[in-house]
Amino acid sequence: MKAQVFRGVNQLSYEEIPVPTLEADEVLVQVRVVGLCQSDIKKIRYPLYEPPRIFGHETAGTIASVGANVKGWTVGQRVAVMHHIPCMRCSYCLNDNFSMCDVYKNISTTAGFNASGGGFAEYVKVPGHIVQNGGLIPIPNDISFEEASFVEPTNCCLKAVKKAQIAPGQTVLVTGAGPIGLMFMMLVKYFGARAIATDLLPSRIEKALNVGAEAAFDARDPDLPAKIQALTGGMGVDVTLLAVPSDKAFFQALDCTRKGGKILFFAEFPDELEIPLNPNILYRREIDLMGSYSSSYRLQSLSADIVFNRRIDVKALISDRYPLQDLSQAVDQAIAPTPETYKILIYP
Repeated sequence: MKAQVFRGVNQLSYEEIPVPTLEADEVLVQVRVVGLCQSDIKKIRYPLYEPPRIFGHETAGTIASVGANVKGWTVGQRVAVMHHIPCMRCSYCLNDNFSMCDVYKNISTTAGFNASGGGFAEYVKVPGHIVQNGGLIPIPNDISFEEASFVEPTNCCLKAVKKAQIAPGQTVLVTGAGPIGLMFMMLVKYFGARAIATDLLPSRIEKALNVGAEAAFDARDPDLPAKIQALTGGMGVDVTLLAVPSDKAFFQALDCTRKGGKILFFAEFPDELEIPLNPNILYRREIDLMGSYSSSYRLQSLSADIVFNRRIDVKALISDRYPLQDLSQAVDQAIAPTPETYKILIYP
């Protein structure tokens, strides 16, 4: 089969490799579409993981083979694939910190080499632990593989929305109107809150309004805090979701978030970046700072419901489609997006 093998920083090699062989409790899925995620790009462009590996984890496809002991799954079924499932027994899992679980971190779907998602290949193997514990999600007949590939990123965003306790009637600032920021706006609106967006690109500011933001501004606008105060009765927003790794965006969030509000870090910042902060700002204004990483097993069914019942329009996020052989080109476009670049999908 063909696969894009990570051979080192910025080195993707389009290769012929063996189709993974199955153990008795495993399932082989033919990948029909896989989303290109910012975390994939980070792993390709920075020395974070030893090669060789095959990345890609927002996967939807068709079951091609099942192990002898697999029950309840048959060849030909259409499935969305979750690349991590927690153990549900460790101290992290018992406190709903599923993404901190060692099993969650270390057991993953694979197309070969060190297990790393494996979606950037024609076939991906799903380990028994993931098969047996809810990592395969049947795709309804009326839902496309493209739509189904959004179940995993929807879960990640939904986890952040739930962690920030976004509720009806609240106002939420979303910094960055890329594919993740836009999904946040859709979810904020779905849960009955108002979204305000910022971005640097006029096209993305317009797109934010099109997907449901109540207002959208240029992030460089010096009057941004005043404009947000005006939209919120002089209070500021209840929650800010940082969907871009920008220290400027963080300081804007401090200016725009009300006393007693929350600021959630969703985008991963460069490791070398340090943000100076007077802790009395948090103390006197009672601002909660929090982070949200990866998905939540607790929200898996709700994420599938939101996508499969089209409670948000994930198709509106898709801008580009590339064959697997052109993955490097897709990564380049994601790093230097055109004004119309949003979610990029890859087709093995």
